Amino acid sequence: MGLKAGKRRRLLDDTPTCKTLGVFIGEVEVEGVCVTTNPIHALFCQQPCVIYDWEIHEEWERWVTVAYTDDKGHRRTRRELRRGWEMVAGKTYWQGFYLKDDYGYVWVHPAGAQLDRQLLFDEYTERGTALYAMGPRAEISDSTGRRRFKETGLAVDTSLFVRGRASERPDIVAPQIVQDERAEMFLISTRSEKAISQGKATAYFVWHVLGLMAGIFSGLAFGLGKASSTGDNVPLYALCGGLIYGLAWLIGWIWMVFNSLIGLRNRVRQAQSLIDVQVKRRADLIPPLTACLQGLRQHESEVQVAVTQLRSQAGLLSGITAVSSTVIAVAEQYPVLMANQSFQSLSKNIKETEDRIALARNYANDITTFYNTRLTRIPDCYVAQLVQMTPEPLFMAKGFEQKVIPVGF
Repeated sequence: MGLKAGKRRRLLDDTPTCKTLGVFIGEVEVEGVCVTTNPIHALFCQQPCVIYDWEIHEEWERWVTVAYTDDKGHRRTRRELRRGWEMVAGKTYWQGFYLKDDYGYVWVHPAGAQLDRQLLFDEYTERGTALYAMGPRAEISDSTGRRRFKETGLAVDTSLFVRGRASERPDIVAPQIVQDERAEMFLISTRSEKAISQGKATAYFVWHVLGLMAGIFSGLAFGLGKASSTGDNVPLYALCGGLIYGLAWLIGWIWMVFNSLIGLRNRVRQAQSLIDVQVKRRADLIPPLTACLQGLRQHESEVQVAVTQLRSQAGLLSGITAVSSTVIAVAEQYPVLMANQSFQSLSKNIKETEDRIALARNYANDITTFYNTRLTRIPDCYVAQLVQMTPEPLFMAKGFEQKVIPVGF
């Protein structure tokens, strides 16, 4: 458990948090607010939610027969009054939602994720109240007449941190974060990345302290058993138990650090390749859009000329009022011209493409910096030297830019 907590802390710390527009295929971390067009309305607090659970518990009080052993070793029984709670109703609702930030949206489905829910509603009530009547009509046996109504979930517009593996949506060309067998960790939390990382670090420390104590006490117990027959030194066995655990921890730590560095290096190389992917997207996308808009512009010009000619001809036919009115009506019904919308669409695509490239560059530099820092940080640097890992170069704009794509009309 300790090594697992340490591994997850490293995964969190070694993955840069990106924007929704910069979510690419692979391991990602994103922050934003959850939104949906079809929220689930909570039953008791009436808040709109993207994930929702409700439960009703009822208190009972009953006499039970308990067996025990008295001072003389005789088995006896006695009656005790006990209290407890029993769940009498409840339901869970799941649905996908969008994670929104300043750059856009990314689809997230929480099924299979490690999820931190919010407490939305928690109230105790007595028999005879309106809230009590919202539960089941029939009471459990030995009921005290008290019920607890509890709701948990994620309310709409809640700030979330999502860590998982991004893939391409099957319905449209866009990324999604869903359960994936290849994902190293799938987490949806209302806490910040820093708070989650600190929690993993604390768990790593506590588990290893408990492990060390278990090793010492195991050695101590073994020594006491040997000492009764051989008279061996008991503290020596306790020390050996602690040393054995320390050696096992060291081997596990080296294994954890090595695997985390290898995983981080692979993500660095993937991030660098994503820059080329986005530049290739720009080269494939912008020229066809420009050509299409040029054709539309020429078509609109021809339509304007044709309309002008029809109006002129209609003026020459002023003596024939019936024909003149018909020609004018036809001339006025020319197609709706969409040049402004088309130019806006092209401008939006160009801006989004350049933003994608910029985000890919920033992501590559961030994760490369994380990797290079790991290689020089004590004690990780000793493991890196054993396997001869070397720093990766940061992205440099000089010499990178491909041929400028002309956009003109």
